[in-house]
Amino acid sequence: MAKAMTKTQLIAALAEEMGTDKKSASAALDAVSNLITREVAGGGAVTIPGIGKFYCRERPERMVRNPATGEQFKKDADKVVKVTIAKALKDCVNE
Repeated sequence: MAKAMTKTQLIAALAEEMGTDKKSASAALDAVSNLITREVAGGGAVTIPGIGKFYCRERPERMVRNPATGEQFKKDADKVVKVTIAKALKDCVNE
């Protein structure tokens, strides 16, 4: 498996793709990140065509088990962020 791209590498690649400097690319990446975070935290969803859909899903109260001790306990209801990958990206990866 390939090593994950770091934020610095992503900014450099984005700057090259956009034909701009790294400062502008960093600002664009931060703006998109903040927008997705704010929208999903507020209960909405963000779809990026060709990439996927980011959304928040509520999980009900449930029984879970501590793997170290085997003890079962009740976990309160919570929210979790989900990402559904777009078909275009799946198809590209599986070529």
